Amino acid sequence: MLSQRRKNTREEGTYYRITDLEASERPRERLAEIGAHALSTAELMAILLRTGLPGENAVQLGQRLLQTFGGLNGLRRASFQEVCSQHGVGEAKAAQIKAAIELGKRLRDDDDEEEDDRRAIHSPKDAADLVMYEMAGLVQENLWVILTDTRNRVISIEKLYQGSLNASTVRVGELFRAAIIRNAASILVVHNHPSGDPTPSPEDIALTRAVVQSGRLLDIQVLDHLVIGRRHYVSLKERGLGFEGG
Repeated sequence: MLSQRRKNTREEGTYYRITDLEASERPRERLAEIGAHALSTAELMAILLRTGLPGENAVQLGQRLLQTFGGLNGLRRASFQEVCSQHGVGEAKAAQIKAAIELGKRLRDDDDEEEDDRRAIHSPKDAADLVMYEMAGLVQENLWVILTDTRNRVISIEKLYQGSLNASTVRVGELFRAAIIRNAASILVVHNHPSGDPTPSPEDIALTRAVVQSGRLLDIQVLDHLVIGRRHYVSLKERGLGFEGG
């Protein structure tokens, strides 16, 4: 039941603040008492947003944004202008949301670097784990190449192409340039499908076949070609697509 203060807030047409919620409902107080992990995503959003709208408190505004953009991944993929244009958001709130998401990404990157500066790839999942978070949030198709040494340890990740990708638009030799310069023993090709569906297209298979054939000529092994979707990935090597005769 709404408190008298919240009733007055609605009647006056002013903005809801977190302090206008009942004490037991306030996300900041709940975070301090039981920890951030126990809060819903909408409650964590409310802490960033701080204020809501007449008839819509900060938690409800956070929930609306999550529904509008399809969750945190959708907010991450949305442009600053798209977030800013939502009713009740504006530049300040949009900046706070985008900053928080970027901090989360950088924390993950820092953890990965501290864990192992030369992480080894022993399976398609190992490779997908390296790139999934960032690639799943891209709004355009991108193609990256992971360079590895003789022990399958990562040397670097080269971000080469952005836009529509197929065997006719990608210069296959370009995929091996950094590998030759850095004396890499093998490469792994990864690209994303912004639609979220990682199902390989005929063009993806044709590109894979061309890259594998070129790798054999250059004596640089092509470990795999991964297609990254929203939450899943596909290994073309596991499916035997483009790696025939290997």
